[in-house]
Amino acid sequence: MSDDIEAIIETGSLAAIEIAASALAERGEKPGACKNCAHPLLGAYCAVCGQPTKTRRRSIRNLLHDFFVDIVNFDSRILRTARALLLRPGELPKAFREGRMQPYVPSIRLYLFVSLVFFVLLSLTKIAIVQIQVNAKPIKVVYQNGVAFIPNPAYDADDNDPDTKKYIKPLIPIDKSRVSQPGGVNTYSTTAHFFAPLGSVHSTLTKAQRAHLLEKPLIQMDVPNKKEVDWVARNIYSSMNRLALDPAALNEPLTAWIPRVLFVLLPLYALVLALFHIRRRKDFFLVDHLVFSLSIHSFTFVAVMLAVGLSQILDGGLVATGLFFLISAYIFLAMRNFYEQSWFMTSVKFVVISGLYTIFILSPAIGCVFLLSMFGDSLGF
Repeated sequence: MSDDIEAIIETGSLAAIEIAASALAERGEKPGACKNCAHPLLGAYCAVCGQPTKTRRRSIRNLLHDFFVDIVNFDSRILRTARALLLRPGELPKAFREGRMQPYVPSIRLYLFVSLVFFVLLSLTKIAIVQIQVNAKPIKVVYQNGVAFIPNPAYDADDNDPDTKKYIKPLIPIDKSRVSQPGGVNTYSTTAHFFAPLGSVHSTLTKAQRAHLLEKPLIQMDVPNKKEVDWVARNIYSSMNRLALDPAALNEPLTAWIPRVLFVLLPLYALVLALFHIRRRKDFFLVDHLVFSLSIHSFTFVAVMLAVGLSQILDGGLVATGLFFLISAYIFLAMRNFYEQSWFMTSVKFVVISGLYTIFILSPAIGCVFLLSMFGDSLGF
């Protein structure tokens, strides 16, 4: 039915153009023909295909004039979009819903542009998303009746549960050969350095300590799926060895996997928003929630770029805390402006939606990114 209506409207428009052209001809005026579609021309542009009337070859001066005019118009559109994105939370998805997107860059194009700038900027400035430094701490060896022991990190002396103390011993026996090895016995931990320059974080491990990372775990488990346990242990130790040699070893795979995971998170966030506004589904379509999700993620990229710059001169922890509150406040104000609900209802939905999204979607996604970065090669990705 809609196709028939569109055909009728198009036919009526063409008929109106023909009538107007005939009227001009009766008055002695000869309308031109569009060089693109051959329909009569009644103005500066063809009413059918939009082709400009003046298409003749022009001077270089005119071409340069048009070039700079197009640049100015494009720049002004970008500036209006940037101003709306940064200073008016929720304005871009609201403008899309109300059908007034002409002054702004389309949301999907804006998201792709901002995300591309983000990763290109990291590449050009040699900034790593994360560098993981592996640290070694010597473990005190205890001898009892000629047997070497080390403290069990899972043992809690303050735990009064008798079953815990029955099965989790305070000391773990180790082979004496480990004690005499170069570097001694160590416990290993990691420290994450976010958005630090590549090469600014160095390994502090000795050659002997790095070699220990490839050894078997201290506690051997007798389990039915021994092959699977050995595969996991082998790959974990292999990844730790890579990080021990180069703290930025995961940066490249992270850069490759983050855009892919975000491509999945965008519609998932939109679906969560749609579920919490299902009673208003006649007013807010799924595409409206998707455009809202695009604007939120676009702003997040911009905010993270700002945080990357500030983290070079300020404390990283302070910058991360400020970034968290900035993005949270922006999402809250964007929801208030876009969905136009009361402050109380917006607050409730913001807390519930953010909590559910973070716990059940965002956190598992971040875990998957790190797992794929560590084991992607082993899994064939």
